[in-house]
Amino acid sequence: MKKFQGRVVTPGEVTAEAVVTREGFNTLASLQMALQFGDEEVKCGDQSNKDLYGKSLLGKALCLPQTIGSTTGGLVLYCACSMKKNPACMLFANHIDSLAAAGAVLADVWVDGVTMPVIDSLGDEFLDYVKDGMKITVKENGVVEVE
Repeated sequence: MKKFQGRVVTPGEVTAEAVVTREGFNTLASLQMALQFGDEEVKCGDQSNKDLYGKSLLGKALCLPQTIGSTTGGLVLYCACSMKKNPACMLFANHIDSLAAAGAVLADVWVDGVTMPVIDSLGDEFLDYVKDGMKITVKENGVVEVE
């Protein structure tokens, strides 16, 4: 097991299976099929993201460098949480952008019964180490354990 220390954006503890992208995560393109068209498996719909396209994001530990794309990104994250179609957690190698942070914080404050811990600043070593299917445990203090 390897541990990484990040910065807590939204708190929580969770254990989930990793899905990993080394590319920027376009929140709208990735989640649109689930939010607008009823994809219950929440498969990534972003054809430009070869790491995630077609993979289920529901209840997974989403490991990514950063988000990219539309200014709707924060609202999309908030909506995914309110519809219970969100990843279990989001783990950023880099600093989180303000739009993604806003969506995560709004969901944490306004959506009852949904917790989506978000940790950023985990570093490039984190993304180099983690692979799809690994078991990820997020702690309240920002420690991310990868098995």
